[in-house]
Amino acid sequence: MKKSLVLAMAMALGVTASAYAANPFSDVPAGHWAYDSINKLAAAGVIEGYGDSTFGGDKLMTRYEMAQIVAKAMAKGANVDKLAAEFADELDNLGVRVANLEKKADNVKITGNIRYNYADYDEDGYATGLRSRIWVKGQINDDWSYTGMLQNVQNLKDNAGNEDTKFQRAYVDGKIGGLAVEAGRLPLYLVDGNLYDTRADGIVASYGKDVKVTGFYAKPTDQGKALNSAKLDPTYDLKESVEFDNVYGAKVDAKFGVVAATAGYTVFQDGTLTIESKFMGVDQKDVEELDDNKIWNAGVAFDLAKDLNLSANYMKSSEKYLTNDDDAIVVGLSYAGAKAAKEGSFGVYGKYYDQARSTVVAHTMNGAYGNHGFKGYMVGANYTFAKNIVGAVEYYDLEDKLDDSDMKTLWSQVVFTF
Repeated sequence: MKKSLVLAMAMALGVTASAYAANPFSDVPAGHWAYDSINKLAAAGVIEGYGDSTFGGDKLMTRYEMAQIVAKAMAKGANVDKLAAEFADELDNLGVRVANLEKKADNVKITGNIRYNYADYDEDGYATGLRSRIWVKGQINDDWSYTGMLQNVQNLKDNAGNEDTKFQRAYVDGKIGGLAVEAGRLPLYLVDGNLYDTRADGIVASYGKDVKVTGFYAKPTDQGKALNSAKLDPTYDLKESVEFDNVYGAKVDAKFGVVAATAGYTVFQDGTLTIESKFMGVDQKDVEELDDNKIWNAGVAFDLAKDLNLSANYMKSSEKYLTNDDDAIVVGLSYAGAKAAKEGSFGVYGKYYDQARSTVVAHTMNGAYGNHGFKGYMVGANYTFAKNIVGAVEYYDLEDKLDDSDMKTLWSQVVFTF
């Protein structure tokens, strides 16, 4: 036991050593620097030694043994909040409940993960990289908290040192009356991520539980990057992109036993279609203003059996971009899923896509899909190799709706979480 710990715990009990009997441990003589403190803790019943009249001060203590000492000190009224926070898991296993421990301890929690990925594209080579994320969660008060996320991305293919670091999340969430509110740079996930799946600057408010109504207004971010994420080093003779300044909408989610249903309406405002071309060494760029893209969606998901889930989503857009269709259907089937905290857990999953370009604003799936809408399928599996180490493999076979070109991707990754 460290000198500072012995003294601190003895002082926390707030009594004097002279009130107690003679030294109970044969290996702690009266002249020892920790004699008074050890005598005090032994008399108070906080430490017991090893049952052979020895204290064993030169031995290393296990976390379980230390938790037992902390529990006894707490029972005596000692102020050991920091130690209680450090050994919270062990105390819980001992059946010691620490009321409001999180509030008394540091109210900021830092977590993160690092992901290595490798992707092979059928006609466009390969990509490989590292993505690191640091999450910060801070409790503001009983009802409000803050979440921030810093992300670093390194392209390991070109080895040019052109890594990118951005502060990608910064938002507060809490309650206003019966409303649950998020505001700031937050994640926006629309139609199971098939319409939009990245960050946005805005506000989201929802009400209810089994039947939940949600409204949102935001400015989409990084739409162009999300649309072209599959081609990290593209060379185009012709490149089209669609971007919007604002998005707003509402949706209703309901759960009835094993069945979950959703319906929503989303409007992307102030859009522009940009067409960039290169002919005979001459660059050209045309920008066209677009009408608001208004999208209705409906979906359902239900459990076919334990851990086996089937889902389907349908979207109908008010616009047609580049091709002559304006709707989408996405069907998914999944079994179980890898859990980072459970070694050996796994999952398998698959999806079928048929999406018009107007139903894809920022789809961040791992397969290459171009800028013209697509149809095809994907299959994947994930597995937890060890606690907080999860790997995944996915295969995509998609067809571009404008030129019928095939886009095949074999994606793999391993994620370390801390």
